Amino acid sequence: MSQASRRAPEESPPPLARHGRLRRSSVTRAIFKLIGITTAVALVSMGSIAAIAAWDLTRQIDTVDISADVAGPIPEIGAYSGGFNMLLVGSDSRADSVYSYGEDDGTELNDVNILLHVSDDHSNAVAISFPRDLQVPIPECSDGDGGTNGPAYSEKLNTALMTGGGLEKDGLSCVVETISDLTGLSIPFAASVTFDGVIEMSNAIGGVDVCIATHLQDENTELDLLPGTHTLQGVDALKFLRTRHGVGTGSDLTRISSQQVFLSSLVRKVKSSGTLSDISKMYGLAGAAVRNMKFSSSLNSIDQLVSIARALQPIDLANIVFVQYPSTDEGNDLVPIEYSAQVLMDAISADQPVIVQPPADDEVTGSVADPNAAQAEQLAPEVPEESTAPVDGEDAAVETEPTPDAAVTLPEGVKGQSAAETRCTVGLTLDEQG
Repeated sequence: MSQASRRAPEESPPPLARHGRLRRSSVTRAIFKLIGITTAVALVSMGSIAAIAAWDLTRQIDTVDISADVAGPIPEIGAYSGGFNMLLVGSDSRADSVYSYGEDDGTELNDVNILLHVSDDHSNAVAISFPRDLQVPIPECSDGDGGTNGPAYSEKLNTALMTGGGLEKDGLSCVVETISDLTGLSIPFAASVTFDGVIEMSNAIGGVDVCIATHLQDENTELDLLPGTHTLQGVDALKFLRTRHGVGTGSDLTRISSQQVFLSSLVRKVKSSGTLSDISKMYGLAGAAVRNMKFSSSLNSIDQLVSIARALQPIDLANIVFVQYPSTDEGNDLVPIEYSAQVLMDAISADQPVIVQPPADDEVTGSVADPNAAQAEQLAPEVPEESTAPVDGEDAAVETEPTPDAAVTLPEGVKGQSAAETRCTVGLTLDEQG
């Protein structure tokens, strides 16, 4: 055994333990420091990513100018203390589509026209669907190439988009001017969507549950749905929204009723899932909208899109109402019912909620009440009762003037539903279509 080995037991133990304790303390501090730096970097990165994402989405927004005299003053979107009107236009354009809808004939028709009004206090909302074949005056519109088209005393509403040169030119502006002239309402916001956009937006929302009352078949859209509830998204959602021959009486009016079944279910899903109160979900949907829609220049930031959508958050489902613009057949034309339309527009101008009366028992529409729905869902806004208190000692009842918040019952024949109502689309089989 070596001398060094023999001396080892007699020597004092080296201070290894102290060095070990110091080393563990240093390592611990280093680890905590690393975690702190990593966390700070992560937080900064997350904030940066969110900011970059918002900037990138805003940069992608495809906008067009709409007439200033039609748009009127734009409300403060950030605080959103006021009401607004927004027009959604659905184009049948097949140009540059990644899906197949048949041959592209080169035309662009605004076959879907929905005007959303949100009241000043965000207590109620009305979405008006305008039939595509409605005969309306179309004003003189820019064609997007330095010239003009029109005016026309009476043309089908769905020709307004082409009058303005289509979506890539001044078509959206022309549709806005046409609807504004018809309703007398200022429309500061507008957006358009094509077939492809409908598919992508339905995918982004994760599909919509739609109730089918009777077997629905349509060879034109290649849609076949048995009675029951179906979750529709993507191409199937588009097929459902497009189907006319397989719904109600096979008319565009009963198709609108069927579309309102879809839209009401969509609103219920968005509100029940907390989407409108979840910023991350809202940015996700806004991102899908930016990539698949064209907007008026008044909607030039992602925050504006999110703020407008969140205006629906506090509104009770019973006070979100979908209405068909009042119209009737006159010969071979579909024309406005002026009295009923004026009642509707007066209510909107006064920010009053509206109530749609149920259809007559023998009236065929594109939807029926879901027999399995809870009665609690079949709600409508309460109408303030008329006062019967005597005045100045008199026994006679005196009717009070309606308050600004009083709901307006729309005339019979004005079709629609509230988002609180669960309704089912009335399908037609191929045999029933003749």
